[in-house]
Amino acid sequence: MKRVFNTAGPCEPRFHYMIPPEQRAPEARRLVEEMGYFAVHAPRQTGKTTLLRSLARSLTAQGRFAALHFSCETAEVARDDFGLADRLVLGAIARSAEVDLPADLRPPAWPEADAGERVRHGVSAWAATCPRPLVLFFDEIDALNGESLISVLRQLRSGYNDRPDSFPWAVALCGLRDVRDYKVASGGGEPRLGTSSPFNVKVESLRIGDFSEDELRALYGQHTADTGQPFAEEALARAWDLTRGQPWLVNSVAREVVRNMAVPAAEPITAEHIEEAKERLILARQTHLDSLVARLMQPRVRRIIEPLLAGATFADNPYDDDLRYTQDLGLIAPDLPVRIANPIYGEVIVRVLAGLAETAVLADPRSFVLPDGRFDQQRMLREFVDFWLEHGEVITGQMPYHEVAPQLVLMAFLQRVVNGGGHVHREYGVGRGRIDLLVRWPYTAADGRRAEQREAIELKVWADGQADPLAKGLAQLDGYLDGLGLATGVLVIFDRRATALPVAQRTGFEAATTPSGRSVTVLRA
Repeated sequence: MKRVFNTAGPCEPRFHYMIPPEQRAPEARRLVEEMGYFAVHAPRQTGKTTLLRSLARSLTAQGRFAALHFSCETAEVARDDFGLADRLVLGAIARSAEVDLPADLRPPAWPEADAGERVRHGVSAWAATCPRPLVLFFDEIDALNGESLISVLRQLRSGYNDRPDSFPWAVALCGLRDVRDYKVASGGGEPRLGTSSPFNVKVESLRIGDFSEDELRALYGQHTADTGQPFAEEALARAWDLTRGQPWLVNSVAREVVRNMAVPAAEPITAEHIEEAKERLILARQTHLDSLVARLMQPRVRRIIEPLLAGATFADNPYDDDLRYTQDLGLIAPDLPVRIANPIYGEVIVRVLAGLAETAVLADPRSFVLPDGRFDQQRMLREFVDFWLEHGEVITGQMPYHEVAPQLVLMAFLQRVVNGGGHVHREYGVGRGRIDLLVRWPYTAADGRRAEQREAIELKVWADGQADPLAKGLAQLDGYLDGLGLATGVLVIFDRRATALPVAQRTGFEAATTPSGRSVTVLRA
């Protein structure tokens, strides 16, 4: 069987292209050697289970430990019934041991014990009879909640001092978030465990990071080695720019090109193929992407994402619980400065939040194509003004992210009219109060060559208590155009002051000149 790019479940080296799991978290083996009780956390579909399964099998095969990986996911139904949770967790251990461990290393029959004590007594009896030190990897530990979660953590804590003769040598708890952020309320809401975690014997928390650019190239290189199909240098660079190494996205983009777009093996994979794959993934809204955007309406996520989209100033506080939570979900990058994790997530977030506005746009995209094949930017702006005057106030009043609603409406309109012929790229100017948009529109020039039209648009908001942002916006637009090598662009200023004139009176175009002398269009709305 030929290997493939895997986008669902753990990776197996026989069947999937994959980066060596322990390479992504080399500290895990050291912590096991040091008798560590530790946490492993990362967003969904980043390789946590692949790492722990591989490490458990390797530790057992080397003959020193009896290491077992198992999932607590089936115990989610127990909720506050900690007695049921005990039985379900022990059942998961027994089933995994039956498959992954030789008979002499498997647990004995679980001893009788009271509810809330069964896990501790069970693994204690196993550790006492096992001929090797016992290592347990509790995957999906945060599937447990309420009293069940607290009970299991306390049982592990209470047996800690009995290791290694009568309790596991090492334990790892694996989930989306660090131990202190495990949910304890049914339904996954507040409160969280906080600093007084019953698992306070944890020595370290490991976060499995995204792929590096070298790892992305190595993964794609495995496909080239197996099939002979190369990725062009521009394709590799574009894949990195779009995914920033998020493992599911890295695999999904390549799988889309190779499997679903069926680019022939004799044909090199180009940057255009990668771009098309990105669009297909976004439109398909697969489970991975849906599970992320479902979090956008949570107040603690909105508190982080909304100012990012608005380009507002953000306090880079690494101890902010909401910031850490949103990082652990994978929506924003794990390091500072605060930013959306990658351009694909940024695109998905905006399209989801702007969905209400986009459904109201009835303009025909074909009407914005000029006779020479270029994009009619001026018509787009005129028709947006008409749309804004008729629908803008109603739609912005219904948008879930109110502070960035006007910008989302314009982006929805632009996405609708550009869709199918070109692409819209977004940059969020965190701390600079702006959003930069770039329309990239491929067309055939008069001499038959393929060319690309680029149109730059900068969005700003005039809020209460602020001066007119025109001067600052023109200077910022200058810098944006410099970076793109463009001679002109558009500055859009949404006036959201309480004292602003009625929308029909304040909306219109004016010509302006940037500090460097560029002639640009200003749209006030």
